Amino acid sequence: MRRSSTLLLSLAVVGGLTAAVPATASAQGRQDIPQSHPLWANAQAKVADTAPAAKLSFRVYLNQRDNAGAEALAQAVSDPDSGTYRQYLTPDQVRDRFAATDATVNAVKAWLTGNGFTIGDIPSNRAYVEATGTADQTEKAFAVNLGKYRVKGQTLRAADKNLSVPANLAGDVLGVVGVDQATNLFKPDHNTGSATPSDVPPGPGFRNAPPCSAYYGEKIDTTDPAYNGKQLPYAPCGYTPAQLRSAYGVDKAGADGKGTTIAIVDAFASPTIYADASEYARRNDPQHPLKQSQFSQHIFPPDPVLEQPDQCDAAGWYGEETLDVEAAHGLAPGANILYVGGTSCEDNALDEALNYVVAGHKADIVSNSYGDTGEDIPADEVKVFNQISLQAVLEGIGVYFSSGDNGDEVARLGTPSPDFSASAPWITAVGGTSIAIGKDGKRIFETGWETSKSVLTDGVYGPAKYTSGSGGGTSRLFEQPFYQKGVVPDALSTKNQTAGHKGRVVPDISAIGDPNTGFLVGQTQTFPEGAHYDQYRIGGTSLASPVFAGIMAVADSFDHFHHGFINPVIYKLTSRTPAISDVQHVDGAVARVDYANSVDATNGLIHSVRTFDYGNLTIHTTKGYDDVTGLGSPNGLLFLLLV
Repeated sequence: MRRSSTLLLSLAVVGGLTAAVPATASAQGRQDIPQSHPLWANAQAKVADTAPAAKLSFRVYLNQRDNAGAEALAQAVSDPDSGTYRQYLTPDQVRDRFAATDATVNAVKAWLTGNGFTIGDIPSNRAYVEATGTADQTEKAFAVNLGKYRVKGQTLRAADKNLSVPANLAGDVLGVVGVDQATNLFKPDHNTGSATPSDVPPGPGFRNAPPCSAYYGEKIDTTDPAYNGKQLPYAPCGYTPAQLRSAYGVDKAGADGKGTTIAIVDAFASPTIYADASEYARRNDPQHPLKQSQFSQHIFPPDPVLEQPDQCDAAGWYGEETLDVEAAHGLAPGANILYVGGTSCEDNALDEALNYVVAGHKADIVSNSYGDTGEDIPADEVKVFNQISLQAVLEGIGVYFSSGDNGDEVARLGTPSPDFSASAPWITAVGGTSIAIGKDGKRIFETGWETSKSVLTDGVYGPAKYTSGSGGGTSRLFEQPFYQKGVVPDALSTKNQTAGHKGRVVPDISAIGDPNTGFLVGQTQTFPEGAHYDQYRIGGTSLASPVFAGIMAVADSFDHFHHGFINPVIYKLTSRTPAISDVQHVDGAVARVDYANSVDATNGLIHSVRTFDYGNLTIHTTKGYDDVTGLGSPNGLLFLLLV
């Protein structure tokens, strides 16, 4: 899960999407691009001018034609009560009906080349025009001065005011991404200095310490003191694909996802991903190998002129990719897996990767295990993302996002907020649960993932402290979408809103997320004795999203059609059928043992208790829809039959 810093920008929102803000005249024959100047780029923070010869790349994103018509059609093709339900468009039909015209693209290209820029890729959906040039050319083209500004410990490039474009192009420009370096504020909070992904070895090793259980309740901790009067079961060692397929009922479907392609979007690419995923399946799911013909990758090459003051933790993203691939294949072993790796972990690179999938309809389902902390996101980024996700709905592509691993972010932000992009209206936000799977492979219980930890010290358990949990909450950016009306309680939809307004609430649905009832993965890591393959338990909504994507791939092959954007369907299902299990509070906990140094007992062991669905938070698991688990979790064959 990406963790990011925050940047406060105000956004106008209407109908669940960022509104078009009227352009402002900035000079004769020119118009401003609204909200294109980051507030942190002020005179007090400026430390230097940008060198005129400095190279930079940026993208001019283009408005689609008839945005209102595109939204209306997206609702129609995804609403089961509509006469045009599931009458999806092809990428060519979307382009011909809604994309910027060739004339618009050519006009933008002519303006950019006339200012000395070299034109790069233009995707097939004409979403943007990419350009490379110097800072001096950029200043003249957009009528700004570029400087270096100190913000949150970094020195970043930005303009001194809103960018502007010729008035005849203003109505065609959605936003410009890359002239400033605002997206450098939105990335993991760990980095590898100046290393490039190809320089990065496998990340540091991690192993689960024994004892642990093969299934929930197999082993009971009778050595440590009782916790609240109870001897607790040891945490599972990590559930296998077969256990999850059984728990969620997809093993009874007679379908395995064949005929569906799941795209996984992350940053970079693990050099050992296919070898690791193949070895994992061989050891843990030998009846369902990952065939070479099922797996493919598209990796965007690094931009040689892209200036990145701090590189992302590439090795950390290797683990993210490994989890996503192994979980998706584990739940839908017949589906094809397409991995698409961005050039960095910043929003603009990941948007490019997602747009690649959508523009060419490269997949039927997209799982995304990343997101920014909260919703204080640059306006251009919000507009760009919404346009990409809207096209996915029109094409019948289901896009799933992890809802986050830090509840409603109060601890990090000081105020409650869901995470973007999970809070966007045209995607499905997947929350996390704690799940107990018994010896027979059935669910003993499932509750909201909100974990606390009590460490055993000198025979006494310390106070319970929140560690992590399913992301959720009410959006300040997006109005309540049509599919949540009448289902999400007003007590939730009116949070964070002015009187009379309702917001989008996250998540929509949930699956296994708690690392203490997590999934077994296998990955090449760096241990004291060297780099090699090993296995460990992991969780997070980074697990929930590919698990649910896998379930939907099975639903595709079971029902013999691609489901596309499922939110309108699942919100209707919850009031009509038991296809979705209502996840409610369960009192429970597990004992856990960890290596102090993460790999062996050399530095001792840490004994702790991890409680489920910790109640001392501002979001809660309740009966019916809640902002921890959404509607609930898929209920086996009933879900596959009725979704």
